[in-house]
Amino acid sequence: MPAFDVKTTRRTEFVEITGEVRRAVKEAGLRDGLCVVYCPHTTAAVTIQENADPDVVHDMLLWLNHHIPKDVAGFRHAEGNSDAHIKSSLVGPSVTVLVENGELVLGTWQGVYFCEFDGPRPRTVQVKAVGDRY
Repeated sequence: MPAFDVKTTRRTEFVEITGEVRRAVKEAGLRDGLCVVYCPHTTAAVTIQENADPDVVHDMLLWLNHHIPKDVAGFRHAEGNSDAHIKSSLVGPSVTVLVENGELVLGTWQGVYFCEFDGPRPRTVQVKAVGDRY
């Protein structure tokens, strides 16, 4: 299964990984099928979101951080990152993208993002390409 690394630089951030996912699909030789992009971390996630206007990502992080702040009275997890676990569960560990003629089927403004909620740190993303090959 192809995988690639993502190095985050802030505690919470979205890193666009569309290019890396495209490369993984090409390397797998997938012509038509499905591409699953999976994050094997409990304090990070993967999503598809607008990639034309960076204010969208900013606003999403602003909302998540406002509604699920880091320090909440009553959190009991000793590592102090309960907020990151909650955000990860809400956004989700994976996305599935259709592949047609070797290309990701994404809308005009869509991109695939790695969502960091407990960084900065090195992370891994796994890609599984299933379907007809060249």
